Amino acid sequence: MSLQLGQEMGAVLKPVQEARGLPNACYTSEALFRREREVVMAPTWSCIGFASDLPEPGYARPVDFMGLPLVVIRGRDDVIRVFHNVCSHRGMLLVQQAGPVQTLLRCQYHSWAYDLKGALKATPHVGGVNVNRSPEFSCADHGLKPVRTAVWMDLVFVNLSGDAPAFEAHIEPLLQRWAPFLGKEGLSLLRTSDSSRELCIEVNCNWKLAVENYCEAYHLPWVHPGLNSYSRLEDHYNITFGDYCAGQGSLAYRLAETAGTRLPRLPGWPADRLEQAEYVALFPNVLLGIQADHAYAIVLEAVGVEKTLEHLRVMYVGEGATHEDYDASRAAVEASWRVVFNEDIAAVEGMQKGRYSSAFGGGLFTPALDYPTWYFHQWVARQWEQTA
Repeated sequence: MSLQLGQEMGAVLKPVQEARGLPNACYTSEALFRREREVVMAPTWSCIGFASDLPEPGYARPVDFMGLPLVVIRGRDDVIRVFHNVCSHRGMLLVQQAGPVQTLLRCQYHSWAYDLKGALKATPHVGGVNVNRSPEFSCADHGLKPVRTAVWMDLVFVNLSGDAPAFEAHIEPLLQRWAPFLGKEGLSLLRTSDSSRELCIEVNCNWKLAVENYCEAYHLPWVHPGLNSYSRLEDHYNITFGDYCAGQGSLAYRLAETAGTRLPRLPGWPADRLEQAEYVALFPNVLLGIQADHAYAIVLEAVGVEKTLEHLRVMYVGEGATHEDYDASRAAVEASWRVVFNEDIAAVEGMQKGRYSSAFGGGLFTPALDYPTWYFHQWVARQWEQTA
């Protein structure tokens, strides 16, 4: 980390009433974006997609994670594994499109092939023409390189550095916080809606601006007038806990009334808190929402320094909620969220353009309403600080 960047990060780490936001370069620099994968994403648990996008055993899906080629595989044992998506021989991209795998993953360059657990199984002519084995070459030493993986709430997480705390410890603060809502059965009842797979929003902004915007409710009256009509700014509260969770909650969630929906509810949700909902950013790149009758997850795919894809999945309670009897209710929920998330596009894209102003030095935080956003800035600054 350069001296100047270190000084600017130091300003971010001050108390909320004194702090400045992350420097403009964190949103506009191609060089910093390339380093962010290793500095910000790799040491923790980052999300690369949804388990439900691998619909059957024997299915593989390539992922470009900020320029790093990975492949997610649902094995024939139904276990999801992630590997670096390169052939061990000459570094050829191995899996180039999503789909079922008939037998082995076969490289298109020299036809080396791997099973779905990453083991190298075929090396044509490795010992000379028509000699497919060599005593000087061990297939066991040259399988696909695995990536530490965890699956939770239909989300596929990876820890690229390999040395983060166990995922169970990582997610425990959030589970503890949501325990009063989830009851004994917890998240196991949630089923991802097939129709919500189509909900992907492209925004011309750095991925961090999407997180910052999600963390606070301050902008509701001006950006989300419809939402603010039934879940007002004054009905919201700030959320910060653990080292990497921040967001907002509402005490007046009334989408079911407003959209005319009727959906099954989580059985453990307290009857006196049916109008409560929480919206938490799980740093670095997952945005979660939970209500009595559904939940959702947004995975932020950082495509470039100022381009982000927001992949949304909506989840309902129990298999029955996916029945055609609830088609209209699910459609109303998903349409409502589509409106809300699309309303944010102009705000985050406007902030991205503003980051090119030499007059802007990171911005300020109001302790009352920007605290969760400052919490996220602090987390990012600490990630960078560890590399100094």
